[in-house]
Amino acid sequence: MTLSDKKNDIHAKLMSHYPEVFEWWYYIILFLSFVLGLIYCYSSPLLPGYIMIVAIVINFIIMIPTGIIVAVTNIMFILDVPISMLNSFILPGNPIGFLTLQAYITSCQYQTINFLCSFKIAHYMKIPPRITFSMLLICSIIATIVNYITAMYLLNNIPNICTHKNLLWKCLQTESSFTSSVIWGVVGVRKIFGVGSIYYPILFGLLIGLVLPIISWFLWKKFPNIKWLACIDFPIFLAATNMLPPAPAAEYVTWFLVGFIFNFILYRYAHVWWEKYAYVFSAGMSCGVAICGFIIFIALQNNNSEFPQWWGIGGPRRDGCPLAIANYSGFVLTD
Repeated sequence: MTLSDKKNDIHAKLMSHYPEVFEWWYYIILFLSFVLGLIYCYSSPLLPGYIMIVAIVINFIIMIPTGIIVAVTNIMFILDVPISMLNSFILPGNPIGFLTLQAYITSCQYQTINFLCSFKIAHYMKIPPRITFSMLLICSIIATIVNYITAMYLLNNIPNICTHKNLLWKCLQTESSFTSSVIWGVVGVRKIFGVGSIYYPILFGLLIGLVLPIISWFLWKKFPNIKWLACIDFPIFLAATNMLPPAPAAEYVTWFLVGFIFNFILYRYAHVWWEKYAYVFSAGMSCGVAICGFIIFIALQNNNSEFPQWWGIGGPRRDGCPLAIANYSGFVLTD
């Protein structure tokens, strides 16, 4: 089906007036990325050359299913744990190689889905596809350069950054990635989750996650008159657990509170307002957080003005949850 097909909606018909992106544009980017990846793999003693082929094959397998889930649910499913287990078998005892392969697979999946989402927004905004493609490519290059320069500047100029000694500059996602490299890349999946280990029961979660959707689907087919059974979607229910490692404990309470207010109270008792403003308000809050963070850093933290101390920001992470970062034995690392 093409954009000019008579069966299409008004958006597709309007977009059919713009020339589409040539397929060979995508092939050139794929070829250049693949060649640069091969050069890096062969020039690094930590990575075998076949890593790039493995990454591409895995992405071809998982891209369409995850894309369908994102399109239907608007929830990004990044298969971190299964991919981490696979990478641990491919590159045992190689944490840097593990993180590199992990980046090739998960980052490619994440960026591809975001690329498609941007094209979808451009489709509804009636932006020509070739302009969208060009801008996304240029912005990706600029963002890569700016992010690298910014990261190097912060690492070289902020004392104790990404450590427990500087709570104003926490790197939760980086700490999570480091922990993953130790668990999967250094220790290995066999020692962490092998039979007899203290974490072995966690593997049963894979079986539970496989069975729960089947049970809900069976109940929905068995009792079609019970309407609320059609609303049960365990992958969506459990998707938020993917952010548990890097997210502070207080964030989940905030997410639940905002979601409950908007998607239950306002949806039920102010549906007209919700239908018109909910998603715009959501985008506004996301932009507001970014702008507020910038203002707080420039106007307050940069002038040594700290937030007042109170019990709600106690603990090692200043989130009021002192045991949130405790290990299996209940020990909290303080320095």
